Amino acid sequence: MVNRSAEFASLLCSRLCHDLLSPVGALNNGIELLADETDPEMRERCMELLAESARTSANKLKFFRLAFGAAGGFGEQVDSREALTALEGLHGPAGKVKLGWMVEAATLPKAALKVLLNLALIAGDALVRGGQLDIGAEGGEIVIRAEGPRLILDAEIRNALLGESDPDMISPRAAAAWLVHLLLDEHGGTVQVSQPEEGVLMIGANLPL
Repeated sequence: MVNRSAEFASLLCSRLCHDLLSPVGALNNGIELLADETDPEMRERCMELLAESARTSANKLKFFRLAFGAAGGFGEQVDSREALTALEGLHGPAGKVKLGWMVEAATLPKAALKVLLNLALIAGDALVRGGQLDIGAEGGEIVIRAEGPRLILDAEIRNALLGESDPDMISPRAAAAWLVHLLLDEHGGTVQVSQPEEGVLMIGANLPL
C-alpha cells in the first residue's frame, strides 16, 4: 500500500530542492572563484554575487517555510504581514514580477495563508516574462490576478488545482497546486481557475472559516 503522506512530502521536498539548486549552486561557484581570484575588483564582485545568492536562498527558504511548512508555529492564526514579507523576498524589490497586496486582515487562518501563498506561487510562475501579480483576501475569499506579456499555466498544474489529477501521477512541479487542492478539500473549500487569455490569469478560492 502506498503511503500517500510520505509520497506527497517527497514531492514538496523535490520542489523545494529544485528551487534552491540555482542560488545554492551559485554560492558554491562563487566560493570557488573567490578562492582562485587575486584581483581586488573581481574579489569584490565575487563577494557581491555571494551575498546576492545567500539572500536569494534565505528568502526562498522563508517563503517555503510558510507555504509548505508549519507556518506560524502551532497557532491557528498567522500574521498576514509574514505572507507579504515572504512574497516580497521571493520576487525581490527589483524582480520581474511586481506585487499588489490587497489583504487588510491583520491575521489569516493557517490554511488560508497556505492556500494564498501557494496560489501566488503558481500565478507568479505562470508569468514567464514577468508582470503584475495582485493578491487579495477577505474573509474566506482569496483572489489572485496575474497579468503579463506571456502567461503559461501548465495543464498538469491546472488539473492538480482542480483535483482532476491522478495522485500517482503528480510531479514535483505540481506539488503546490496539489497542496492547495488537499487543503481546500479538507476544509470544504473550492477553487476556480480561468484560462490565461489576453495575458490575464485569475484564480479564486473560497475557504469556509
